[in-house]
Amino acid sequence: MSTDPGARPPRAHASRAEPLIERLHALHPKLIDLSLGRMEALLAKLGHPERRLPPVLHVAGTNGKGSTCAFLRAICEAAGRRAHVYTSPHLVRFHERIRLAGELVSDDALTDALAEVERVNAGAPITVFEITTAVALLLFSRVPADVLVLEVGLGGRFDATNVIARPAATAITSISMDHMEFLGDSLAKIAFEKAGILKPGVPCATGAQRPEALAVIAARAAELGAPLLARGREWEVEGGVFRDARGAIALPPPGLPGAHQPDNAGIAIAALRAWNPPWLSEEAIRRGVAGAVWPARLQRLHGRLAPPAPWELWLDGGHNEGAGKALAATLAEWRDRPLHLIVGMKQGKTAAGFLAPLIPLATTLTAIREEGQHLGMGVQDIVAASGGAARPGPDLATALPRILAQEAPGRILVCGSLYLAGEVLKMDGTFPA
Repeated sequence: MSTDPGARPPRAHASRAEPLIERLHALHPKLIDLSLGRMEALLAKLGHPERRLPPVLHVAGTNGKGSTCAFLRAICEAAGRRAHVYTSPHLVRFHERIRLAGELVSDDALTDALAEVERVNAGAPITVFEITTAVALLLFSRVPADVLVLEVGLGGRFDATNVIARPAATAITSISMDHMEFLGDSLAKIAFEKAGILKPGVPCATGAQRPEALAVIAARAAELGAPLLARGREWEVEGGVFRDARGAIALPPPGLPGAHQPDNAGIAIAALRAWNPPWLSEEAIRRGVAGAVWPARLQRLHGRLAPPAPWELWLDGGHNEGAGKALAATLAEWRDRPLHLIVGMKQGKTAAGFLAPLIPLATTLTAIREEGQHLGMGVQDIVAASGGAARPGPDLATALPRILAQEAPGRILVCGSLYLAGEVLKMDGTFPA
């Protein structure tokens, strides 16, 4: 899942690209300013790299975008295909955002492309997310691949990624209330922005949606003549079996843990089967679903922070009301031992909505804010949002030993922010590859 695509997440590893990225922040007074005009002008100056790409799978939504992209990539690679991938934000290194034909972009390639795009842009106002999306598209146009998995940064209609005239397929994951200051104050308004990635005649797969969101997506799809494949109507995944008009596929347990992940896997499968490339097979689908990986999505940590057995330490970057509900569905299955939640959030997020479904499941709840956490919410603000259920950490280094002093071994879950997740991964010595 992505959030605040122009923001500055945690740093790690010296990179030649970092000074350029920092310099680009000065080109526009706003980190986020949804518009296609600046992006289209820059791409024209670059010779329209967006027109020289492999088939594109374009993914929007509120929760589950990153996981759906991970399933798409894994299935394509299981079929022997080379996949470009563009996601945001990164957790530890900026390079995580751009995967070229299966490999993270090298520092030299990223730095050279950033310098080229900066030169072509010639100081014109543009957001960092727009210019880095242009960098990604330029790199994707120059490296051969069989497919491009393209994740929307924010919204859809005016997102910088929405410059692909005719994707192979689109996908819209679960929609919930988030980024209301940019996308609107109702689920219908947010769904309208997400549905902005639909294109005439291009199939769109969508997962579990509330009726008011699905109605908006369906209306836009009908207007454009875009075939809509909705969960519960054109496809379903239940009991480990995916079904659509073409038949049933028995699936292994998803490589990504969580009760919500079959929905994201199903979206990926529905989108790929709607595109229907000749190389797609049921065996590739099964192997891809089982082999998908995506850091900070119910990830168990085994590095420097790992507690002694039988304690377990988990990490999740979910941060809004929808993510809280999805996470709660999984945590409800963790009743066999005590559950200790450590929560750190980003300023501006609806902490109360995220915490409400989680509080009844927690043995203890601790609020933290790490020193390097980008725009971290104050500890006392999280405590207040919890209705006093949380106690101050105030940070992970203090909270973990206190929890581990409990007599009954349990599970510890650090959650609430992708920016917090990046800091935790650095502390653990675990870096996405």
